[in-house]
Amino acid sequence: MKFADLGLRPELLRAVDRAGYETATPIQARAIPAVLDGRDLIACAQTGTGKTAAFLLPILQRLAAGRPSRPPRALVVAPTRELAAQITEAAREYGRHLRVRSTAIFGGVGMEPQERRLRAGLDLLVATPGRLLDHLGRGHAQLDRVATLVLDEADRMLDMGFLPAIRRILENLPADRQNLFFSATMPEEIEALIRRTAKTPTVIEVTPRATPVSAIRQVVHPVAMTGKKDLLTKLLDRAEMGPTLVFTRTKARANQLARRLEKSGRQVAAIHGDKSQSARTRALAGFRDGRIDTLIATDIAARGIDVEGISHVVNFDLPHVPEDYVHRIGRTARAGSSGHAVSLAAPEECVQLAAIERLVGSSIPRETVAGFGAALDAASPGRRRQSPRTKGRNASRGGNGPARRAASTGKASIPGSVQPFSSRSDEGAGRSRARERRRRPAR
Repeated sequence: MKFADLGLRPELLRAVDRAGYETATPIQARAIPAVLDGRDLIACAQTGTGKTAAFLLPILQRLAAGRPSRPPRALVVAPTRELAAQITEAAREYGRHLRVRSTAIFGGVGMEPQERRLRAGLDLLVATPGRLLDHLGRGHAQLDRVATLVLDEADRMLDMGFLPAIRRILENLPADRQNLFFSATMPEEIEALIRRTAKTPTVIEVTPRATPVSAIRQVVHPVAMTGKKDLLTKLLDRAEMGPTLVFTRTKARANQLARRLEKSGRQVAAIHGDKSQSARTRALAGFRDGRIDTLIATDIAARGIDVEGISHVVNFDLPHVPEDYVHRIGRTARAGSSGHAVSLAAPEECVQLAAIERLVGSSIPRETVAGFGAALDAASPGRRRQSPRTKGRNASRGGNGPARRAASTGKASIPGSVQPFSSRSDEGAGRSRARERRRRPAR
């Protein structure tokens, strides 16, 4: 479906055309009319499917048609600084021909410039939860005029321990508002929050929950844990390795890899929670314009990396949480292009590999690189073993609910359908994993 068929204003169509888009993705084709109609919405879609435009374009249209006011009339809450910044950048690109004011507020930078922008007035506010609560507590922000709320990457909000913060933000919003929830997976706690918040929402599920896009070629390279750095260096020397995003489990490992790869001649940068916002911004800018060809990231820092042309995603460490694998590899093969996902799997990671394969619903091909190799016999997708951390997370999510079964099998009940949201009891759901993990939210 073309954007011109979705009921968007000519000013928005001009901006979309300038951005190089003509045909709407499935999530955009289904979500834009629903948002324009004022309906509450739950959109389950893989990363890289165009969900940002799916909510920004109709929100900008509704803002342009309404009366300006100093407090924001639309609020987008995102889990990370990078994602908040990218949503704001997209809002300005799509709204370039409209008189709509937007800004982003997030941690890692000074409060005063953000306070000035909030007091000057704006239409669209994009914020991370922690910094938004800071401004609310100091009286800098008012949310009593918000007519549309977006929670983007709601599942990641839960993973990062932001659920209590989200509840506090909701208490500051008017009861009569439009609620839009966008998420790749739908944990029980998020479902419970939605049931208490949304009014007969429409569910749009354009792909099975928590399944990787079909355009990604996935492969596992068995390797001993001690051989991973040498194998990664060898892989990056291959001619087909274009812009590459490498995921590590820890900040220390990201720094170690960056130093190692710099010696091999790659242009490398690392981003993680200990990096300043300016350093993270510079690294992303360099990755986008080609000055950096290898970006090393932890999961939290990588949320919101929306860079076209990433040819390979490399899982240097397999994630403990299988859903994170889907989020990681979704950084490639964006907007209909193809991509490669490479996982370096050591025997110690067999349990994580098995959990990932159960989630995606199939075995990932193994390819042994000459000079490297290791036995991964325990990584059969049919096995039901789980790491203690994964086991605890699944238990905290309620175990056997419909959404959990959909995520664990990689299958959705009615893929690509529009259906009413379940009204089943939320007893037992809504337990915050923040207490479980004792993780302090990053702002």
